[in-house]
Amino acid sequence: QVQLVESGGGLVQPGGSLRLSCVTSGITFKNYHMSWYRQAPGKERELVARITADGGSTNYDDSVKGRSIISRDNAKNTVLLQMNSLKPEDTAVYFCNAVSITKVYDHWGQGTQVTVSS
Repeated sequence: QVQLVESGGGLVQPGGSLRLSCVTSGITFKNYHMSWYRQAPGKERELVARITADGGSTNYDDSVKGRSIISRDNAKNTVLLQMNSLKPEDTAVYFCNAVSITKVYDHWGQGTQVTVSS
């Protein structure tokens, strides 16, 4: 059974930081590209950051570039998203996504809420 379990969300003041974590099980983690998406109320889900299966390449949405770092630990089957200088517009549910390098398999977590507010 495939599971992607996100954690680390919460309420934070503008300018603060959060580290989101996604622990996976039931997949061969090293064979998956990992991403973080977010969905704000009334908006479509959007890509925040992605890291390739070997960790050699990352890309970020312009809205978080320079403020966020995606990383992975293949030994712990975990992907992290460090988010700094948070803004109210970062408020959303953040989802972990795993796509196999063959593009055959696509898995999602349940999401973790991030609220940036004073």
